[in-house]
Amino acid sequence: MSAFEDHKEELEHYEQMLGAYRGRLAVTLDRVTNAMVLVGQHGVYCHSQRDAAKPTMDIQIITEELRKAKELIQNVMEELRVERENRLRAG
Repeated sequence: MSAFEDHKEELEHYEQMLGAYRGRLAVTLDRVTNAMVLVGQHGVYCHSQRDAAKPTMDIQIITEELRKAKELIQNVMEELRVERENRLRAG
């Protein structure tokens, strides 16, 4: 099943509230956040041999990459919001 089918109701809700692009990005951000939660839960059980207080290196790398992806998505959403507000003010 595609993401558009799997998350149809959520997409419709956010697209109506935020517009098509920002709505899809909002749903994407939710998916990335959910992935971070799952990776974090997995990290509780997979500890580094060198430092038991830290998750394994692969978990650390995945978490960092997801964090960066969220940052980029949030930046695009903010830029789209600013662009839309500027268009509304000008028009």
